[in-house]
Amino acid sequence: MGKYNLIALTNPLPGQDEVFNDWYTNVHLDDVLKLPGVVAAQRFRMSDTQHRPGPFEFSYMAVYEIEIDDIKETLSALREVSGTDAMPLSPALSPDRMVWILEPITGRVERQKKAG
Repeated sequence: MGKYNLIALTNPLPGQDEVFNDWYTNVHLDDVLKLPGVVAAQRFRMSDTQHRPGPFEFSYMAVYEIEIDDIKETLSALREVSGTDAMPLSPALSPDRMVWILEPITGRVERQKKAG
């Protein structure tokens, strides 16, 4: 079975952060979790502390973990329902957004614990 991450980079419209975050966390995550193969979701906000100075194009990111034989099935279902009653989009969501599908090329590597 294939494993993928769908990465969604988004912003709210100016002054709409509260409405955007309420919709994304309390409505949209659950809607996306209904898609074939989507097994988990997590949202992130751009930290005030960064390695390099901005400006940065996006303030929010959602990561969806997908486990499915054919990722095209998930993407087809997403295209079919996005913006419908099954997956309404918030008027607070900026139309400028980016969605990427990534697949792992290595296993997860963890730091070794020091003895003692």
